[in-house]
Amino acid sequence: MSGVGAPSPTEKIDGTGLRVIVIAGTWHDVITNGLIAGAERVLAASGASFDTVRVPGSFELAIAAQAAFAGGADAVVALGVIIRGGTPHFEYVSAATTDGLTRVSLDAGKPVGFGVLTLDDERQGLDRAGLEGSKEDKGAEAADAALRTALVARALRG
Repeated sequence: MSGVGAPSPTEKIDGTGLRVIVIAGTWHDVITNGLIAGAERVLAASGASFDTVRVPGSFELAIAAQAAFAGGADAVVALGVIIRGGTPHFEYVSAATTDGLTRVSLDAGKPVGFGVLTLDDERQGLDRAGLEGSKEDKGAEAADAALRTALVARALRG
């Protein structure tokens, strides 16, 4: 099956005909809004159709992703912020979110772009949120990964 693969990272993505749902938690608005802006910018540039929905927190991303796939989405971009505190809560929520999104993706056979930041402190999130002065744009990266993987899945399915 020669020739099937994602466009190279420097190649423009043509997402025409793909329906993508961006799902974002509501905690840490400055960081989350930066992640959403990056994801929406990549999706708009690709020509994919997309909608953005908010859920209470990162733990709720998996159930919303499951509903998005049941509603016909080709891909989901999951965005959230989990900051370590002084209790085991961080580990439980991080693991449950990651495991839940992985399960939903595999059950649906469709990609979830993983843009859930697991952080030691807020500064790390600001550095990754795609804001002015940020070092990275994890929202854009998650959307890019979701689009590229959806295109590979589409090609493999024929």
